[in-house]
Amino acid sequence: MGALRVGVLAYPGCFASEVFGVPDLLTMAMRVAGPDRAGYEVSFVSPRRRVAASGGAALAVSAMREVDVLVVPGFELVPGLDVDAKLASLAPEIAVIGSHAAAGNVVVSICVGAFLLAEAGLLNQRRATTAWLFADELARRYPDADVRPERLVVTDKGVTTTAAFSAMYDFALDLIRRHSGASVARTTARVALVDDARSSQAPYVDAQLLPQPGNEFSRRVRRWLDQNLAARYDLAALSDTFNVSTRTLLRRFAAETGQSPLEYLQSSRVRRARHLLETTDRTVASISTAVGYSDSGTFAALFVKHIGQRPRDYRATFRRTAN
Repeated sequence: MGALRVGVLAYPGCFASEVFGVPDLLTMAMRVAGPDRAGYEVSFVSPRRRVAASGGAALAVSAMREVDVLVVPGFELVPGLDVDAKLASLAPEIAVIGSHAAAGNVVVSICVGAFLLAEAGLLNQRRATTAWLFADELARRYPDADVRPERLVVTDKGVTTTAAFSAMYDFALDLIRRHSGASVARTTARVALVDDARSSQAPYVDAQLLPQPGNEFSRRVRRWLDQNLAARYDLAALSDTFNVSTRTLLRRFAAETGQSPLEYLQSSRVRRARHLLETTDRTVASISTAVGYSDSGTFAALFVKHIGQRPRDYRATFRRTAN
């Protein structure tokens, strides 16, 4: 097996860290593997002669060439950005992405680089992921994509997409594992201090950073539920609180939020439990009671359903020094 040719597609405004992250880990893997193992030929390619990445960093790029794997970094997607104009300005890069895929080469996006793949039509009828903060936007813009917001890395029919920034290392380790072997990947992960056991971005999601749907009615209901997390859920009593029938409450809340009040309450309880696990020494049983569950087993099952980790495992991963 010869060297794997990896091209990183540089374009105006791309994240410099995502341009160099995968190549740096591949270089480290070659040092670990030694000269007798097949390595990687990495190039930074662009259809443009000059490219300035995020922060104005000038990138030395080569003309487009044939590669085995084309890596597409993300860009800064911030409130107020005209995404349509941004994507339109990257028409040359989107054409390159499409042509590489048509030639049978592997195409990989990092973070919101998935939007460029989607513009090239590569996510149609494919499973995909992106940064959890922008997964809903990806799904809204490209309804033919099967967006999996909880996944760190998704590969479907030769197209790979990853979650935000650090997920590029999860992809790179998988590439190293397949091209250089599992032992090289394990050692590279240890040397680079990269967690090689992650599978989901669900533990990192902060729902409070996501756009909050709904009008005044559902906002009032959500506020009441947030203020009464530990109280027993009683749909009839909740309806009485807001002077509507249970049927009307369910209909209006679902129409405004896409959830039932109970589903919202469960997610809010899990969010509060995460905070307590991260910042206090309270036992799991105490925390489960604080968020409305007398049975810590029921609470743990709900936590795993939402986060993909048991409460104790979550605490071990995300624990901060308690105040």
